[in-house]
Amino acid sequence: MREFLAMGGYGPYVWAAYGISLAALVGLFWQSRRLARKRTAEAERIVAERRGRARAALVAERRPSAGPGEG
Repeated sequence: MREFLAMGGYGPYVWAAYGISLAALVGLFWQSRRLARKRTAEAERIVAERRGRARAALVAERRPSAGPGEG
């Protein structure tokens, strides 16, 4: 087992490379999840805002407007 971990004297280099690679992959995964959640929340906010505007437009459209000589 020690021979495998030592890898012919190159063990520290190899295991450091594995560790750095793993840290980079974990960091990228974490960043991707964080940005995906942020973008999803932003998209949901935009959709809700547009729905609110559409409802307001419908309500304004249904309101009776003042005719000539009224108001």
